[in-house]
Amino acid sequence: MPDLRILVADDEAGIRDAAKRWLGQDGYQVHLASDGEEALALARASDFDLVLLDVRMPKLDGFSVLEQIRAAQLIPTVIMMSAFGDDEAVLDAIRRGAYDFLPKPFKRADLQLMLRKAIERERLVRENNSLREALRSEVVFENMIARSESMHGVFRTIRKVAEFKSSVLISGESGTGKELVARALHFHSPRRDQPFVPVNCGAIPENLLESELFGHAKGAFTDASRAKAGLFEEASHGTLFLDEISSLPLALQVKLLRVLQEGEVRRVGDNRATPIDVRVVAASIDDLSELVEANTFRQDLFYRLNVIAIHLPPLRQRREDVPLLAEHFVKLLNERLGTRVKGLRPDAMQALIDYHWPGNVRQLQNVIERAIVLAESAFIETHDLPREVHDCKATGQGHPLPLIDDGNLSIKLAKEALERELIHRALTKTGGNRTQAAKLLELSHRALLYKISAYDLGNVK
Repeated sequence: MPDLRILVADDEAGIRDAAKRWLGQDGYQVHLASDGEEALALARASDFDLVLLDVRMPKLDGFSVLEQIRAAQLIPTVIMMSAFGDDEAVLDAIRRGAYDFLPKPFKRADLQLMLRKAIERERLVRENNSLREALRSEVVFENMIARSESMHGVFRTIRKVAEFKSSVLISGESGTGKELVARALHFHSPRRDQPFVPVNCGAIPENLLESELFGHAKGAFTDASRAKAGLFEEASHGTLFLDEISSLPLALQVKLLRVLQEGEVRRVGDNRATPIDVRVVAASIDDLSELVEANTFRQDLFYRLNVIAIHLPPLRQRREDVPLLAEHFVKLLNERLGTRVKGLRPDAMQALIDYHWPGNVRQLQNVIERAIVLAESAFIETHDLPREVHDCKATGQGHPLPLIDDGNLSIKLAKEALERELIHRALTKTGGNRTQAAKLLELSHRALLYKISAYDLGNVK
């Protein structure tokens, strides 16, 4: 490491001069300090890779300098030096954060050997940090954590399309992280410094939705005492995220389509149109193509929104991500709750991996929070998990479904179990012919394909 910067702090001029001469001959950049205060000031002002500190120095002793270097979170490797060293002094130096202890007087060979060991340690630290950062970049993307190839495909798509204004339609079950994808698209785009405005179309009463989206003029209706800009105008030059777009009434679908086509919005009760520059990202847990076939969602609006499609796979289809997410939530929730849970026991982690997660990542986070609150030891045990997580049985495909018994009264879970079983039977009966299976199930072919993917039944024949 020829660029290594070394600080030598000693009140003996002979030691300083010898160290500078020897280290300079070996190609290192050497800086000198004659007392503790000067050493600390230099350490704070410059980035050093290694510091040689004499224990006894005027103004500030070496141990005090070491402690303040550590307190200030400066990162150099520190080697203490002293002519009065004994075993207790060596242990004390290491306890306080020094890498090693070099007795004085020392020969050039002693210094070179100590430096070689310290440099090797520094190299390993740097490599580990680089590896950790590389690993982090592989599994973390804009608060989304994944190791699975399916999610990495999502990350790659986000990076590719973020810079364009094209509309994006995000599909996926509840709890898969659709808003996180929308935010990632925004913050990786040229619009990152402009507003990101999320709106849940299903959470706003139908009679208020038009006014919320498009705004209204003064006097447009009884309570309109003043003009109000809508969410489209608030998101000007930024991104508008329309979650649960499938719940938008047909009348508003027509108006939304007009806004997307013409690039302008007209407030309720106003005759003038206002030009807008907004990127629209929409999301739905429903299959919009199915809704188009059922005539509850406009086909032209679907095509306008579905310029770029991003599908988020359910957690049961990317089980390799479960341990990573669970460990992340343990750390996150420890900080939020002030707890000190260290992790999960292996059998508890296996229960998480085996569970089918109908509520996806959001449900996993809630389960971890419950377990942390209930945990009576430093590790989450299986009995700390909800019953439906650890008390389940495997289906023929090896994917656990909840026991449908007197203890399980969830209609949603029972419906999913029954639906999956019926699709499995239909595919088995038709030898994997999906067109015939769709007829038996009285589903559209597209809807069946969606459900096959959702229930991970692609290999059933």
